[in-house]
Amino acid sequence: MEQLLLMLKSTVLGLTVGQILLALLFVLSGFIARAVILAVFRWLLRRTTATRTQIDDILIEALSAPAGAVCVVGGIWAAIAILPVPREPVDIARFVDAFFRSITIVIATWFTIRLNDRVTRRAHEKAVASDSPLADFVPLLRKTIQVFLVIIGCLLIVQELGYSVGSLIAGLGIGGLAVGLAARDTLANFFGSIVIFVDRPFTRGDWIVVGDQEGIVEDIGVRVTRIRTFANSLITIPNAQLTTTAITNWSRMVKRRINLTIGVTYSTSPETIEAAIRRVEQIILDDDRIHSDFFFVKFVDFAAYSLNIQVYCFTVTTAWIEHLTARQELLLKIMRAFREMGIEFAFPTQTIHAFFDPGTRVIPPDD
Repeated sequence: MEQLLLMLKSTVLGLTVGQILLALLFVLSGFIARAVILAVFRWLLRRTTATRTQIDDILIEALSAPAGAVCVVGGIWAAIAILPVPREPVDIARFVDAFFRSITIVIATWFTIRLNDRVTRRAHEKAVASDSPLADFVPLLRKTIQVFLVIIGCLLIVQELGYSVGSLIAGLGIGGLAVGLAARDTLANFFGSIVIFVDRPFTRGDWIVVGDQEGIVEDIGVRVTRIRTFANSLITIPNAQLTTTAITNWSRMVKRRINLTIGVTYSTSPETIEAAIRRVEQIILDDDRIHSDFFFVKFVDFAAYSLNIQVYCFTVTTAWIEHLTARQELLLKIMRAFREMGIEFAFPTQTIHAFFDPGTRVIPPDD
């Protein structure tokens, strides 16, 4: 026993073996406590999933990882606290305490960010399920809250490290003009995102055209909107630009247009053209994929090499592939009908009239 006490009192690098072992015990206890806490939270999560409310699930999911981190940090902090940390000539102990208090603020900020993330994601899921107009605003709200939480956390850490937050804010006030000029575009994009939410010219998943850019809206962020083009490239457009640019939203179509010009040869008789028009009209009326409330088939033009018939109608579907399928079937039916009627489609032709002087000798080409 005496030998054990002597060993514990022996020193290594100015520390007794007992202090070192006790510090290691605190660190080990922190990791053990973390494992226990995580196991308890997993058990609680299995129990709370059976309840009707989701608040308990959200709290447990958000708190589990930060609580484990608190156990580890607390163990390390306690281990350092029992060690003789020098206070002169530099007060290292004060810096160590400030450091660990700052780590605690980081963990608390981490918890609030996780809580905000889970609450807003659940809200977004409900908004999408109910087709609420808030579906696009919730992700924007989540990102905005996260930014403010990070700013508040940073200010608390600055204050904990011994700096005056008031002096810092005053310093920012002195350079406020420069900061305002630098952040002008950022603020414009932020308010642009609010305008997009309020006016709702498009939502996520819409097919839009902005200037010469076209694609599907993937994300509406605080600063930019991301559009996936049909070439699978990603375009990033500032929100401020979207509020001042004409936007075509093809996803808002209630029906999709088919506009055809069919050219037949000049040898086609007027009676045959009239019969062809009636035949095409009947084809449209018999097709459930094409709106029958408004369409027309008219002989519209004497073109350079054809008699033109215009077919103007709308498909019921606005989906691109389904629209193309309906358009294809319409064209094939028109081709078959014209073939049965003996109507020929026109193509660019030229008729050359050659005039020769009666005394001109024509020499045939050599074989």
